[in-house]
Amino acid sequence: MSMRCSWCNVDNRKYLEYHDKEWGILNLDERYLLEMLILESFQAGLSWECILNKRDAFRVAFDNFDIDKIINYDEKKINDLINNKDIVRNRLKIKAVINNAKIFKDIEKEYGSFKNYLLEFTNNKILYETDMVSNNLSDRISSDLMKRGMKFVGTKIIYSYLQAIGIINSHEKKCFLYIKSV
Repeated sequence: MSMRCSWCNVDNRKYLEYHDKEWGILNLDERYLLEMLILESFQAGLSWECILNKRDAFRVAFDNFDIDKIINYDEKKINDLINNKDIVRNRLKIKAVINNAKIFKDIEKEYGSFKNYLLEFTNNKILYETDMVSNNLSDRISSDLMKRGMKFVGTKIIYSYLQAIGIINSHEKKCFLYIKSV
């Protein structure tokens, strides 16, 4: 059995697959960028494993992360989500998802894509670092997103987001997916 990052619960198939096939691997697909931003915002105060275990239910509940549907959610849909026992039922986070999706869409219009927005901060570079929970990059993106009105996008959440989408690769040295800075 290959060595993995110490945080990866190898007894949880979903967590194992996430670690091996997603985390730290660059994926700048617009829908994926929105999905991970939504999931990371729900993770605030909870474990990532909890969110991953509910990921399929989140996909169903949030219309497969279709931004055009999410930005049009009304009070009935918000109440449906709050009553959905299969996801995290937090009114503030649910409302933040709708708000953040609208801002995400505005950023797409301004930059041509959310990917282009992120790459403005990164200069098209991947960061390789471990044992961090925030850095200057996550500080700057978090600050800009908050100025634009996004919620649940503090620097630690954005750092986790950047790891999730592969802009930051933080696989530990003992992990079979570790890549030394290039």
